Amino acid sequence: MPDEIINRVSNSVLKVFDLEDYYVPGPRIVIDLKDWLEHELILREKDFRERVKTHNWEQYKSCYVAIYCSTDAIVPDWAYMLIAIALQPHSAYTASGDLVALETTLYQNQLQDLDLTEFKDKPVIIKGCAKKPVPNSAYIMATNLLKPIAKSIMFGEACSAVPLYKRK
Repeated sequence: MPDEIINRVSNSVLKVFDLEDYYVPGPRIVIDLKDWLEHELILREKDFRERVKTHNWEQYKSCYVAIYCSTDAIVPDWAYMLIAIALQPHSAYTASGDLVALETTLYQNQLQDLDLTEFKDKPVIIKGCAKKPVPNSAYIMATNLLKPIAKSIMFGEACSAVPLYKRK
């Protein structure tokens, strides 16, 4: 039938790797240590420890928490560690850095033990246009994981993919 429309994308051997499939759902919260410092710059140990002791940590229940300082304050490592210890019974996961660093760590945890056999010797497209927050680092992780096994790697959508790699 000459007028029949054939979906060549769905009939191809092209495999789609969608990073949104590995997005960890749940609320994200950032703790900016500048708010815990005197004049947003000076950490006074006694005051800091008291604030950690009296802070409502329950509000972070099942949340993914990023701890960082947005000012140029010199914050000792133990301050981050003290907050992480207080968060541990409540948060789903705690990371050092901003939201991008948190998302990067969550993707790294998701992708590190992934079974990629379905992509072996296949042309792979790493899907773009994410609706969820996918950091650039996650695309790099996916590329690093797929390059040793994929026949080729493209980025975008099947209708308008950008070629990135082709095995010789």
